[in-house]
Amino acid sequence: MTVTSSDRPDLTVSGRPVTSSLQDVRALSQQMVGHFVENVVPCRTLPGEALNGDITTITRVCLELAVSMFDGTDIPEKTQHLQKVAAGWAREGIPIDTIHHAVHEGFKLGFDLILANATADDFDNLKQISRRLLEILDTITSTVSQAYVRELRAVVSEHHTAAHTLTSALLGGHPTSTMARECGIGIAESYSVLAVSIPQHPEERNPRVDSTVVARRKLRRVQAELATRCGEGALSLLSVDGGTILLPATLFEDHALDALIDQLSHAAQVPITAAVVPATPAQVPAAADQAHELLDMVARLHNVHGLYRFDDLALEYQLTRPGPGLDHLRTLLDPLDEHPELLETLQRHISNNLNRQRTGRALHVHTNTVDYRLKRIGQLTGFDPAQASGVWYLRSALIARSYKQPKPGGPQREAS
Repeated sequence: MTVTSSDRPDLTVSGRPVTSSLQDVRALSQQMVGHFVENVVPCRTLPGEALNGDITTITRVCLELAVSMFDGTDIPEKTQHLQKVAAGWAREGIPIDTIHHAVHEGFKLGFDLILANATADDFDNLKQISRRLLEILDTITSTVSQAYVRELRAVVSEHHTAAHTLTSALLGGHPTSTMARECGIGIAESYSVLAVSIPQHPEERNPRVDSTVVARRKLRRVQAELATRCGEGALSLLSVDGGTILLPATLFEDHALDALIDQLSHAAQVPITAAVVPATPAQVPAAADQAHELLDMVARLHNVHGLYRFDDLALEYQLTRPGPGLDHLRTLLDPLDEHPELLETLQRHISNNLNRQRTGRALHVHTNTVDYRLKRIGQLTGFDPAQASGVWYLRSALIARSYKQPKPGGPQREAS
């Protein structure tokens, strides 16, 4: 509903309407912009066309809205105009902090003009004027902020769709220069292809909270951290359980990828595991398959969280290739099938790098119990876990047997 001047009392200073000193909007706008250039630091860095165009327009529109709110006329129309203009500023890249600095500095100048002819008799009116100015400032600030947020969401959505399209094309082996130009995202000469596993956040298992909301918030934090660390260069298809990330090889040195996974883990508030394989654009589909195969292997072997490369898992990878060797290795641990506690102890002990104390803590048993179980494993299988050759065969057998079991974690949920 439009507020009319009759809805609120007229405000005066020295017997004149409060807006009388603000009526020459055009001249006052130019005067304020000159003041901004001298006193508002962000404005000094703007190009001349922005100062003469956008900043002057900002000032004029805000002055017109302020006068309208004092007079109570055409407020919705002026607010809609400000919102439309602010959306344009957002599209053109005028920083929002520059807008807010200019608005607040303009309010100081405008209030000084109102106070210039004030006397002690105007005290009560000035209290009302100050409250009205705060209302006007609130309206302008919220209108500009909402316009920027809407525009940012639209831009992010557009970029997300384009990035999703290009990522899918790279993973499908169908990227083209035309598609890259249409998406506005260049195709890198080479990529680090990361397969990523994101475990459940503890709150996802809390029956008193909505696990879907918790999972989505976790994913958004990961995506935000990825954008912060990699800018628009990162391409990803991620769900709340993980997915695939394509990073242009020039973004990070190889050793810096470990730190990136640590940073993503910190953002997710859960320990992320990933496997990376380098690839040219044409090799991306095969590299993604291999990276996910390596990640699957890490999960099956219950390895510690972190980033894995092919060199870290070359032996395990080769041991799982189909053939008579794999078939034979799978049978070596059959004697442990009737002793699940021994099989779990062996898995834990090997994943803990043969550290008896860590294995005992993980199983909540004394180290003497660990020693006894390892001795029994040697007796039943014929391979002594205390000997290097025995550990080699037992570990190889665990790797081979892991591929008889279902993949842990179940199916992934919808990617975004």
